[in-house]
Amino acid sequence: MSECIFCKIARKEIPAKIVYEDEEVIAFDDIRPQAPVHTLIIPKEHIPTLKETTDEQTGLLGRILVKAKTIAALKGIDQSGFRIVLNTGPDSGQEVFHIHFHLLGGRRLGWPPG
Repeated sequence: MSECIFCKIARKEIPAKIVYEDEEVIAFDDIRPQAPVHTLIIPKEHIPTLKETTDEQTGLLGRILVKAKTIAALKGIDQSGFRIVLNTGPDSGQEVFHIHFHLLGGRRLGWPPG
């Protein structure tokens, strides 16, 4: 999807503070952080929401979660703890319809979250 803001970030058409990148995944700091560390982790492949994923993408989604611990270490929150959030659809608060995982940490996070 050529007009998707996250696709444009992945293609480096829009600047972002990139903290991690490989062939399939890119992670960048959120421009409206909700915690001291708030990094978005996205697949480079455009997938609108979790509802549109397929069995063929199981490996990709698993690799994103495994990469989250690497990114948490890069951000210095792997020992203190972190949260991964995946919003799906408008009622969840999803604003950009390109699947993305929020990596949150750097302070004690409350529960319930919302």
